[in-house]
Amino acid sequence: MTISVVRLGSPRGKGEGPRLGTVRRPPRGVKKQDYARLDYYDVWLPELAPSAGLIRTALADWKRFSKRYRQEMREREHLLEVLARLSQGSNFAVGCYCEDEKRCHRSVLRELLVEHGARIAV
Repeated sequence: MTISVVRLGSPRGKGEGPRLGTVRRPPRGVKKQDYARLDYYDVWLPELAPSAGLIRTALADWKRFSKRYRQEMREREHLLEVLARLSQGSNFAVGCYCEDEKRCHRSVLRELLVEHGARIAV
């Protein structure tokens, strides 16, 4: 059982399980009832998204963004622990809209989940 870290809106992988949208805002121009059908997410979990102010930092200074996102997630460590524990017995995915994971909070989220003992799909 594992957590897949995905780009929201991309086709679901075989056996991926439910998707959690770790984004600040729902997808634009998509009706709420279509989020899952269009492979965005099944459940919205904005608590794992970077704060609005921090998102502006990502383009200018990735290292600073990563450090500050980690600080924000310390306040939500209980959510990381829950997801890590769930990954021991369930398949599910977490994701964001960004095209390049290397410059997206989901790359840091992946690291945080691993640090909390989550099983991550390769």
